[in-house]
Amino acid sequence: MSNDFAQQTILVVDDEPSNIQTLGNLLKADYRIRVANSGEKALALLQDTGRTQPDLILLDIEMPGIDGYEVCRRLKENPVTRAIPIIFVTARNATSDEEYGLNLGAVDYIGKPFTPAIVRARVNTHMRLKRETERLEQYALLDSLTDIPNRRRFDELFDNEMRRCLRDRQPLSLIIMDIDYFKDFNDAYGHGAGDQCLQRVARALAGKPSRPGDRLFRYGGEEFVALLPATDTASARAVAEHLRATVERLAIRHEYSSAAPVVTVSLGTATLDPGQDSKKDHGSLFKRADEALYAAKKAGRNRVG
Repeated sequence: MSNDFAQQTILVVDDEPSNIQTLGNLLKADYRIRVANSGEKALALLQDTGRTQPDLILLDIEMPGIDGYEVCRRLKENPVTRAIPIIFVTARNATSDEEYGLNLGAVDYIGKPFTPAIVRARVNTHMRLKRETERLEQYALLDSLTDIPNRRRFDELFDNEMRRCLRDRQPLSLIIMDIDYFKDFNDAYGHGAGDQCLQRVARALAGKPSRPGDRLFRYGGEEFVALLPATDTASARAVAEHLRATVERLAIRHEYSSAAPVVTVSLGTATLDPGQDSKKDHGSLFKRADEALYAAKKAGRNRVG
């Protein structure tokens, strides 16, 4: 079994200990198993933001208190848990029960008593589909040329980091950077050389914001963005200067730049301080960083604004 299977987690929800034990023993060689013996405990476990969500839920229907149908309904109404695939494993074998469960959002329905080989086959199928879906989602968030996160991923993480910054009352810094005179580079050396330039610059920049949480994105064209959580103004400018020097040291020839004989970048920084800023939104922070980038360009490029 591949490591992908070993890394995936199944939550078994059933009020009968024997059913939990049987399913756990059947699947534990290939997956991590977590258990809950009631609908209430399952919902509480899934609402715990400190835990990683399971990849699949095996859910009984007939349980005291909140039954499996209601658990499924609540999970599908919650954006955090909506995408977790649910397989009902139940003694309710009527066609109408199966139809009802599938209409609630379950991906499969297994009747009890079940055949172990069928359970394994169906679980493996849905786990494989889950992995393939996650891979496609990851590809959709990567820039195809540079293999670093793209603007869509930046928009997602920027919003998340902004909320965390305000909640934890920590600063959040942003660096926007442009390759200087990149259009002239493309025109002079060709788009193939331009693509190679973007790839080399992206690799160099991505290797430099090295603290946990620091992220680099290709925002579009020759523009990159670095997101620096828990970073104050002075530290953000120091990081920006390090990034500027890193690109210059690549020594990619650019005879058509008035900033330097090699490819360089101009950078703009901005920091949000939750204790001081009156405008606590990502739009105003991005605007300030963009204005700082414009100032760096106006001042001669190949510098931090």
